[in-house]
Amino acid sequence: MNPDEPLHSVALDYFKQYITSGVACKVSTIALAEYGVKGDLRFLPTRYLQYVPFLYSHAEVAAKFMREVVEAKQKRGAVIQPRVVIPNDTKMFAQASADPDVFAFVSADSEAKKVYDLLENANFEFVNIRENDK
Repeated sequence: MNPDEPLHSVALDYFKQYITSGVACKVSTIALAEYGVKGDLRFLPTRYLQYVPFLYSHAEVAAKFMREVVEAKQKRGAVIQPRVVIPNDTKMFAQASADPDVFAFVSADSEAKKVYDLLENANFEFVNIRENDK
């Protein structure tokens, strides 16, 4: 939403492409909370967005995904604390995976992509807009 951001035009191009193609653009309420830290939610293009709340079924998938991530990291030698905190990315991946209409997770977050790459059972594509930076 900030035209001064380096990837603003790339993100806007993706958004316009999806909207004009009739693709439903869904956004997690988790992402909205993150956005609201520095941005004003009132200025989001709400008429084009479908909001996805975090549900019990998403919690089940998020726990499964986090188990996969923890096991993959432990195989690489990482020491995981007894109380595992599930990052927002994993929660949003669970939401995407639980929704049969979601085919892509569009993001510029390279750290989220690293987590996605550890998941064996994600049934959607991760579209990294950084790779398509013009």
